[in-house]
Amino acid sequence: MTAAVLAGGALALAGALILMFAVRAKRDGAFAEAPMFTLQRWVLGTIYALRPVRIGDLPYLLWHSARDLLRGGTRVPDPSRVANRPDTFGGVCRDISPETVRVAAQLGFYPWCHFGPMRWWTRRERMVLRTAEFRMTKNLRRIMRKTPLRVTFDQAFDEVIRSCSGRRKNRIYGLTWITPTIMRLYSALHAQGHAHSFEVWNADGVLVGGGYGLSVGRVFFTESQFSHESNSSKMGFACLMYHLAQWGYVANDGKDPTPTLEEAGFQPIPRANFEQLLREHGREGDRTGAWAVTASLAEIADWEPSGVAKPASQPVKAAKPPKVKKAA
Repeated sequence: MTAAVLAGGALALAGALILMFAVRAKRDGAFAEAPMFTLQRWVLGTIYALRPVRIGDLPYLLWHSARDLLRGGTRVPDPSRVANRPDTFGGVCRDISPETVRVAAQLGFYPWCHFGPMRWWTRRERMVLRTAEFRMTKNLRRIMRKTPLRVTFDQAFDEVIRSCSGRRKNRIYGLTWITPTIMRLYSALHAQGHAHSFEVWNADGVLVGGGYGLSVGRVFFTESQFSHESNSSKMGFACLMYHLAQWGYVANDGKDPTPTLEEAGFQPIPRANFEQLLREHGREGDRTGAWAVTASLAEIADWEPSGVAKPASQPVKAAKPPKVKKAA
């Protein structure tokens, strides 16, 4: 009898799981992931949360999430109601949509999670790049002048965001915050003309790098990048920054610090300063609709974001005055 009950329970559970995955696959459409990939993401996400540097925040996250869920969740986060632990948690997303993602971005928040209900976050400090402070290394400029790669905008948004969610150097495969929900939301924002991608193609027409982000007023939020060939995403990002400067954008938000962001010139600024930046520049001036590249990588390699030409690597010495012979 016990064995029969257990077998029946196992079949019921299996049936429920099959139904759940079928419903999710229909909802996510082109962004649906395989059940084993979902399971892997949940397992690795749990391991990520239990790492020594994060486990201390886990009780606070569970507590604040439970409290917010009991209140019905948070449709649009309130900057005055955030938790200090974990770092500036803004609530559990309720009725999340492309519109609420964009409104939340104007307040400095973004949706993020590895699994479970989506949550709103901001940061005590944000990595921000002022357009005029973008840096390109001499080596990158040299490569851009000779590369056969080319860059486009908004030509393969869905392919880019799927690539950003996939395998990366120094990242465990399957552990990604770019879930099917995130992909659906930003794909819809792209269709509305607010989210944009840059694509890097090789000589054979293969997508080898790229990234995507959200335009809010004259501030761009870089969400993620990927690179399958050396320096491809760096060149694509340089192309993005060049065009943002031409279009009057004042800053690019990168959220958390990484060596790549620091090399490009991103600097940490306090949350209050970032929110002030958004109040001044995040409400109007947005360039909606499809974007197009108007300069080659070779041309962008000669661009000086600050508008100040760099001095020559070998200063030219002033000519010495001719010697005058004294009269005898």
